[in-house]
Amino acid sequence: MATKTAKKTRSTSKKGSITPLGDNILVKRLEAESVTAGGIVLPESAKEKPREGMVISVGEGRVTEDGTRTAPQVSKNDRVIFSSYAGTEVSFGGEDFLIVREDEILAVVA
Repeated sequence: MATKTAKKTRSTSKKGSITPLGDNILVKRLEAESVTAGGIVLPESAKEKPREGMVISVGEGRVTEDGTRTAPQVSKNDRVIFSSYAGTEVSFGGEDFLIVREDEILAVVA
């Protein structure tokens, strides 16, 4: 019975944060549109994964061949567009995120 309590404590005590390394960037995908421009309601199975998201955290930047570190071109809270198959999907604290390399980000939305 003690092991059940220990398991429960571990699963509910998820604390911490995700810090991307190097030129990696942590992105939270924006919600997919549920209604088309013509007013058609899309079911969940017909929605495409959005290619737009909000930057949550940024790594320190890429290390160049001469050993210097270049600063990332995006910063926290930037709204970005990335390629369709970019990054690695991760779940943390009940939320889904995407870790992408800086070169997979196509644009910053102003």
